[in-house]
Amino acid sequence: MEKKHGGVVINFIIRAVVGIGLIFFVNKYLDYRNIPVSVGMNEISFLTTGFLGIPGVLLLYGILFYRTL
Repeated sequence: MEKKHGGVVINFIIRAVVGIGLIFFVNKYLDYRNIPVSVGMNEISFLTTGFLGIPGVLLLYGILFYRTL
């Protein structure tokens, strides 16, 4: 039983770290292209990418792009 919970925690941490890294590089790319949209790297984005993974990153950027319309 403990192995299953450990795997879930490790999976969450891996998704969150990869998601925050992806946010960092996408923010840098958008800044390079002079697009004024950047997702903040904070606890909410960490939890969102940890729970949802790459779709969470897309969700965060989708919300910001929708807000700029």
